Amino acid sequence: MSVRLPSAPGYVPQVEKEQKWLPFLAKKLSLPIPTPVAKGAPSQDFPFPWSIYKWLEGETATRENVLNLNQFASDLAGFLLELQSIDASEGPLAGAHNFYRGAHLSVYDQETRDAIRSNRDVFDETILTRLWDLALESKWEYEPVWIHGDVAPGNILVQNGKLSAVIDFGILGVGDPSCDAAMAWTSLTMRVEEFSRMF
Repeated sequence: MSVRLPSAPGYVPQVEKEQKWLPFLAKKLSLPIPTPVAKGAPSQDFPFPWSIYKWLEGETATRENVLNLNQFASDLAGFLLELQSIDASEGPLAGAHNFYRGAHLSVYDQETRDAIRSNRDVFDETILTRLWDLALESKWEYEPVWIHGDVAPGNILVQNGKLSAVIDFGILGVGDPSCDAAMAWTSLTMRVEEFSRMF
């Protein structure tokens, strides 16, 4: 089994969310995801609720243990499309519980402008500001869909060189799925077009 212990108060809502929604989603996904088997209560030893899950076999995804990066990208895109196809009408809308992943980019406006200003000695502030303004004009024009919220190598398991499971749904929510495509730019350099099919 595996145990998830919130490391700060901001992560506490994720416990109940995973307990409620992971069993629902697991029934509709072709890849394994964590299955909650128990929930621990706060105590003198640990101040927050916590979760126990069935163990999932596999290794954290790396460039070395993925046999075919093209197939891996395609399989991951397929999983995300499956997730997005599940009825999300009663799911938790993007908000504080998932650090606003899936919300409109405007929630990050001040943070982004501060970052641009802080790096103006390294990057062209005018160009970056223009790019950010253009990004703010974009909008997900469809119904909100399920998002994982933290698609990264550390949350993807591999067995025999292939995608075998997806873990850590703490940032799970309902909204704009573009945040789940971030891995196409951060970790996958060969088949970004596989992810572009999602939008």
